[in-house]
Amino acid sequence: MIKKQNSKLMLKAVSAVLLLVGATLAQAAEKLTIGITLQPYYSYVKAVVGDKVDVLPLVDAGFNPHNYQPQPNDLRRLKQMDVIVVNGIGHDDFALKVIQAANRDDLLVIEANKDVPLLPAIGQSVGDGAVNPHTFVGLSTTIQKVYTIANEMAKIDPENARYYRSNARRYATKFRKFKHEAMTTLGDLDTSGMVVATTHNAYGYLLQEFGIDVAAVIEPAHGVEPSASQLQETIEKIRQSGIDVLFYELNMPNRYVDTIEKATGVQLYRFSHMTHGPYNTKKVEVEMKANLDTLVESMKFTADKKGN
Repeated sequence: MIKKQNSKLMLKAVSAVLLLVGATLAQAAEKLTIGITLQPYYSYVKAVVGDKVDVLPLVDAGFNPHNYQPQPNDLRRLKQMDVIVVNGIGHDDFALKVIQAANRDDLLVIEANKDVPLLPAIGQSVGDGAVNPHTFVGLSTTIQKVYTIANEMAKIDPENARYYRSNARRYATKFRKFKHEAMTTLGDLDTSGMVVATTHNAYGYLLQEFGIDVAAVIEPAHGVEPSASQLQETIEKIRQSGIDVLFYELNMPNRYVDTIEKATGVQLYRFSHMTHGPYNTKKVEVEMKANLDTLVESMKFTADKKGN
């Protein structure tokens, strides 16, 4: 009798374990895979979906989106995706080509910038009507994109809608706090006369939130050094415009920047572009905070220089 009872108990225990394993496997099989095209979107998507969805980069880390050419492996990865989040306004055109080539009618595409107020692109190399695609460098634009991703995922996966929206609100709060802290640090500092130039058409979304306009963009195209005549023209423009600060990119070689500094005496500060290095959940938080610290430092420098 005891042996029979033990056997029954053991059978029930094994059945319970099998049911649990079966449920876990079924859940794993139903898990969506969402693709991303650029490093900042990895941070956004991971913040929103947590462990409810698998996140898969379209391209391995270390590529330059400005000159990247689609590879066969990109198509293979795309086949694994149920959803893909795209910048869609000029910074990940290579991904749009892959999506078009895949001919995937079932692939759901989330355009992260669809509700973002876009700035016009500036610089010598941009055409008429071009927009600035670097919305991931801004605070308010980052918040808007995270909400868009959460809302779109809520439509795709209604069962986890509340989870996605809650995560988005929590993530957005971090960036609102960053901005509040920066504004508090600046206090009543008057930087209304601050004049800046950049080596890349990337920082407008961040600078506008602090009332700063970009007077000049130096590079003729991203990653392309200006010619000698363009460089001399830039030096003259900086001298004549009274530019206080030149922002340049943290992870790109800018050898000509030293020439500009020596010729004009302009103060140099570096911003992260957020599209270099490995995919990391905390990447945008860490690098956005560093950019804000740099911006505050540059604004204090300008105020001191002008005697405010």
